[in-house]
Amino acid sequence: MNFFRAFLNSPVGPKTTHFWGPMANWGFVIAGVMDSKKPPSAISGNMTAVLCVYSILCMRFAWMVNPRNHLLLACHASNESVQLYQLSRWLKHQRYLSQKEDNVS
Repeated sequence: MNFFRAFLNSPVGPKTTHFWGPMANWGFVIAGVMDSKKPPSAISGNMTAVLCVYSILCMRFAWMVNPRNHLLLACHASNESVQLYQLSRWLKHQRYLSQKEDNVS
């Protein structure tokens, strides 16, 4: 019970935006995972690249802010990996990656 009370009243607990901000950002991760089932032609390369940059910047912010926000860092690290996967699917669909592979062999 003391652990729960300490978490509830901590600087990154559910009474602060340091908790609810990352919880809302998990929606980006869920949406990216759901979009991975769609065909690559439906992916917006520009938007996916912007989400990659956004997640990198937010990961840096989560690390530098005081108190450190590990929940936000985990959320954006997950989003970064999902968006990089989506970006690789889009690049393969646009034949950017396959041309380099053909030139190497």
